Amino acid sequence: MKHVFVFDPKAFFGQQWKMDGILDHIGEFFRTQDKPDFSIQMSRYRRNAIGIINEAVEKARPGDVVRIYAVGGEEILYDCINAAAHFPNMQVAAVPYGENNDFLNIFGEGKAESFRDIPSLITAEAHDTDLIRWGVNYALNSCYIGLNSAMAAKVRKLKSSLGKGSFFLFSKISNFFNNIFTAFDKEITEQNYVISIDDVDYSGKYSLIHVANGPYYAGKKTGLSDATPDDGLLDIALIRSSGAIKTLFSLRKYSRGKRPKNGLFLQGKKISVQSDRKMWIQLDNEYIQNTDINLAVVRHAIQMVAVDNLSYPVAVISGL
Repeated sequence: MKHVFVFDPKAFFGQQWKMDGILDHIGEFFRTQDKPDFSIQMSRYRRNAIGIINEAVEKARPGDVVRIYAVGGEEILYDCINAAAHFPNMQVAAVPYGENNDFLNIFGEGKAESFRDIPSLITAEAHDTDLIRWGVNYALNSCYIGLNSAMAAKVRKLKSSLGKGSFFLFSKISNFFNNIFTAFDKEITEQNYVISIDDVDYSGKYSLIHVANGPYYAGKKTGLSDATPDDGLLDIALIRSSGAIKTLFSLRKYSRGKRPKNGLFLQGKKISVQSDRKMWIQLDNEYIQNTDINLAVVRHAIQMVAVDNLSYPVAVISGL
């Protein structure tokens, strides 16, 4: 097996000592191994990891398994997933040093620290895992369309303009007012969508569309709490448009793992969404505006590493 560690230095801003410690641990482990095959790479900009992984695959021996370690936050994990999805014999390990670890939460609360233990990760097993595909892009966890993604995109922009320290001081206030103002924007909360799920029409006005491969978002379990990433199905929530106040309550309820009454909850293998205006789209940690998106599940597209013999919850498959 070939081991490739891909670091996102931005995840360790102001904490070089922490990254140095991880590098030391990697070196210590492989110095005890016979003929170790590993490399350490730094991803300097978005999508840089894709080129790094392509080169690693070219250097691997035919038939070798290549295990990629995405060291950082959800941005580097997204890039590593999108590189690895195009090749056979690829495994990905998330080494969480970001703000959220939505995918790893499926293994249980407080497990993130276990995924930072280098020896455990290197010797751990990997599980067949589905991905959400949009064209040449892949998402591991979810796709949001509408209110939630609009809120998140605006907060991200604010965070970028204020800087990390200033944003931390004003995060609760800015989040509160951002959510209120966005919920009163009818162009977002009452947008009309043409929706097809497994060729069945669900068109209408919705405030939120959530397509999930896992149950967590922003560190919290969503209303799609049964979503599992190995059942070959997408879990889908369609939250109908309503007044601003009701919309906020529905969103709050949904983000706490409950299902609001103004929602439709389905499973399917593909979904297409179109609108006459640009939609707010969040594909894992990527923010996009487009008038058309076609998503499909790719069953067992990749293998994800899980330490301590952890496994995915048993899928709950509802009638379509």
